[in-house]
Amino acid sequence: MSERPFSGGIDAIFEVVHRLRAPGGCPWDREQTHDSLRPYLLEETYELLEAIDSGNDAKMMEELGDLLLQVAMHAEIADEEGRFDAKQVSEAVAAKMVKRHPHVFGDVSVANADEVLRNWEHQKMQESRLAGDDQSVVDRVPATLPALAWALGLQKRAARVGFDFASPSAAAESVAEEARELAADAADHDRAFDEMGDMLFAIVSLARSLKVNPEDALRVAGQRFRKRFAAAEAELTREGKSFNDLGEEEKLALWEKSRPV
Repeated sequence: MSERPFSGGIDAIFEVVHRLRAPGGCPWDREQTHDSLRPYLLEETYELLEAIDSGNDAKMMEELGDLLLQVAMHAEIADEEGRFDAKQVSEAVAAKMVKRHPHVFGDVSVANADEVLRNWEHQKMQESRLAGDDQSVVDRVPATLPALAWALGLQKRAARVGFDFASPSAAAESVAEEARELAADAADHDRAFDEMGDMLFAIVSLARSLKVNPEDALRVAGQRFRKRFAAAEAELTREGKSFNDLGEEEKLALWEKSRPV
């Protein structure tokens, strides 16, 4: 079977997708819509995050390609509907980046990365006002994000316009205060629900003030727990036991024994 010669470089995947979606192309690809592709976009994003965490360049390249495939599919569908095409997508985001980096493409001077972010937010606010959009800066954080990422996004946007803790110690005290309130209201389910949310939100704020990404920190903590739990579980399996066979002190002793060296 002869194959169509596709261009090299960044255009290759867009040409492939165009052929897949064209008459006589792939029935599955031709059936896809923006809505039907939503789960795949989310899945590929998380797989890319996992590849980044792994440090495996080959895997990261593969997952970046899979994510680019999703971009190509959405752009092709929009092009078929006469709305916009891949070229316009690329040009629009390039123009936006140039406009929001006057310290690189213009004559504006910045002192550090924090000032870059403040200028970025200021530029976005100006653009919104000119467009007649009176949304709050926090309204532009997608509510469809996972809760942890959404909370972080809300706080970052608020901080860029001056609403933030004065120091990491102040953020840490906020976590302690929320923990005390949660302990006091633990017997009341509805109150405990609210206080738990407040404490988690405060923890995200503390992580941000320490320049720690809470999503990454929690993911790494989960990986540590998974390895340590698996080691403890394997030890019990060798002894023909399960966690249900152990008392509290035995569980603590086994858990300590399973600590990574």
